[in-house]
Amino acid sequence: MHKILRPALVLLALFTVLTGIAYPLAVTGLAAVLAPQQAGGSLIVRNGTVVGSALIGQSFASERYFHGRPSATTAPDPADPSKTIAAPYDASASAGSNLGPSAAALKEAVARRAAALGPGPAPADLVTASASGLDPDVSPAAALVQVPRVAAARRLDPARLRALVEAHVEEPRFFFGEPRVNVLALNLALDATNP
Repeated sequence: MHKILRPALVLLALFTVLTGIAYPLAVTGLAAVLAPQQAGGSLIVRNGTVVGSALIGQSFASERYFHGRPSATTAPDPADPSKTIAAPYDASASAGSNLGPSAAALKEAVARRAAALGPGPAPADLVTASASGLDPDVSPAAALVQVPRVAAARRLDPARLRALVEAHVEEPRFFFGEPRVNVLALNLALDATNP
C-alpha cells in the first residue's frame, strides 16, 4: 500500500507546486514585464483617478453619453439571496443571460431596447447583451446611431460628433474581428471636447 500511496502523494505535491504556484507566478511575472498596461487591467486614469478599464464596459445612462452594449450580469438580491437582481457590468459576475432565441424574456428585452432607439433598424449590439455581459466596445454603426440623441442632449453639431465617433473607430488587430469603438474612450473624448 505504501509503495502506491507514497509516489502518488509526492506527484500530487509536485504538480500542485508546479502548476498551482510556479507556473502562474511565472506567467504573471512575464506578463508584467512584456505587457505591463494590459497585465494591470488596462486601467484608464484621468487626473490621478482611475475612471475605468479599456477592457470592461460601464453603464452610461445619461442621454449626454454614448451607451454600450446591454449587460446581462446579475448579482444576488440582498433582500432574498435565492433571487438575482440586475448588476450591469459587474466584472465579478461575468455571464450571459442564457436566454435562448425562443425565450419570451429575450424577445421582450430586445423589443424594448429597439423601441428606445427610435424608428429604423437597430444595430444588433445595442439590443442584445454580449456573452460576458462586460463588452466595452460597440460597432461603429451602434455608435453612429446614437449621434442624434447625444448631439441633442449636448447641443452639439451632429457632423462634429460623427467625426469624433469616426476618429475613435479601432480597426481589427491582425486582420481578425470587426471595427469597434471603445465606449469609455469615446465618452472621455466627448467630455474633453464638450464638458
